[in-house]
Amino acid sequence: MSPRSAQANEQLRERSRERILAAALEVFAKKGFHNATVSDITARAGVSRGLITYYFPGKRHLAEELLGRYLDGLTTLLDVTGSPDERLATMIDGILRAAASTLPVQRLALSLMTHPSTLPLFARVEQTKDDQLTLLENTLRGLFEARGAEDPALEEVMFRSVMEGVIFKASVYGDRYPLERVRTRLHAMYDLPAPRTALRRDDPPPVGRLRAADR
Repeated sequence: MSPRSAQANEQLRERSRERILAAALEVFAKKGFHNATVSDITARAGVSRGLITYYFPGKRHLAEELLGRYLDGLTTLLDVTGSPDERLATMIDGILRAAASTLPVQRLALSLMTHPSTLPLFARVEQTKDDQLTLLENTLRGLFEARGAEDPALEEVMFRSVMEGVIFKASVYGDRYPLERVRTRLHAMYDLPAPRTALRRDDPPPVGRLRAADR
């Protein structure tokens, strides 16, 4: 049997790395970052502890990688084209679609951003992505300026605050969160045409009040 090529070895390493990250995300989503252990991730990934520590010396390194990918996902908003209104509508829909389809990542990011013990970890990851995040902020500010905002910088902060609030609620309430109705309200709030098609499926029926489920 001939030895594997360097390319085949690299592909195996990449698959192992992705398998470990996927397992870490599942464990963090289920147990929380602080309660999760490397042993939990080892068991979930079905790999040796030595292999995990080869790629990621500790669970903080795993969290940093996952957070970095989360922030990278935000910068896909830079690729949106069209008129200012079309771009804003596409950004709103893109953020909501990502929130609905990647709730474990959203929950992990929110927990690491807000917990005092891991806020420095999030700050370090933000620093490594500073150029991309600054470009995103400037893009949003330029968009709001083109729409005639008196204070584009404040509009950018408000927009991100509103969207992060929606993501927080969606991550807490999951399928019971009325995402489509919130989406329609966001379009109206920014004087955009109402959406014509649903992002995922129909909303659940109104429940009067949202309360977290005891899972």
